[in-house]
Amino acid sequence: MSSVDLAVSIVRKLEGEDFRVLQALELSMSQHRFVPLEEVVKYSGLSPSEVEFRIAGLHKEGLIHRRSGSYVGYILNNAGYDCLAINALVKGDVLEAFGKSLGVGKEADVYDALTPEGERVAVKFHRIGRTSFRDTRRKRGYKEDRGVSWLYRSRLSAEKEFEALGRLYPAGVAVPRPIKQNRHVVVMGLIEGSELGEAGELEDATSVLDEVLVNVGLAYQRAGVIHADLSEYNIILQPDRHILLIDWPQYVTREHPNAEELLERDVANVLKFFRRKFRVERNLGEELAKIKGSKVSTPPRGAGI
Repeated sequence: MSSVDLAVSIVRKLEGEDFRVLQALELSMSQHRFVPLEEVVKYSGLSPSEVEFRIAGLHKEGLIHRRSGSYVGYILNNAGYDCLAINALVKGDVLEAFGKSLGVGKEADVYDALTPEGERVAVKFHRIGRTSFRDTRRKRGYKEDRGVSWLYRSRLSAEKEFEALGRLYPAGVAVPRPIKQNRHVVVMGLIEGSELGEAGELEDATSVLDEVLVNVGLAYQRAGVIHADLSEYNIILQPDRHILLIDWPQYVTREHPNAEELLERDVANVLKFFRRKFRVERNLGEELAKIKGSKVSTPPRGAGI
């Protein structure tokens, strides 16, 4: 059972006091590798006996880790952090029910879900701890801070992706519609289809490539945004054959000192894939010139969802 499945199965059974303990741990984890019981009492506002009772229950349910040594301390695990975010989104009338997993990646879990109005949406749980911090720092630009937990870095990743979608979607770029972000979770428009890297032969490969490049141009010119990690694995080919560009937490703006290099790498990755997989040839310099210098119109195949 994944941490999300565990959190979904138990979140509605938790009481207010349980969430106060989870929130106290969340607040204290920036100061302690393992949070002492007295800190949980301090931040939760509950009595020591109540905290001990709640801690025991949360530990039994698998929502926190316990360490015994020079002192007994506790930290949230992924399921506990998931519970805090899910509870906030449910209470905020953003989510009503969860469905199946849409995908598990190196740095995120994505689930199908329903809003109270019955709309299907995608819920992305950022999991930065799955990759090494050295690689994360290189790709995301985080500064090393031993006092910042992996849970907090996951929250920073979610905040940055939500920020990117908020710039891209109104600009007409083919990205999921941003709905809400809480902690390490982003709720967005439904993602349907498969990664382009998993696609078989495409009769319309040239048109698909055109749509990808036009959307890279829209992102650059209208939103001032560069994906910075674009490949066939974060381009979704939807059932209607339109594309969707996903996974934006590593984005940079045009003002970034490495913006030109990152844009060139994105476009080169895409052209290399289409040349290898579909035998579609394009000139890198010419495509970059179009993206950076020519007027970009809304793609005829559609943008956004």
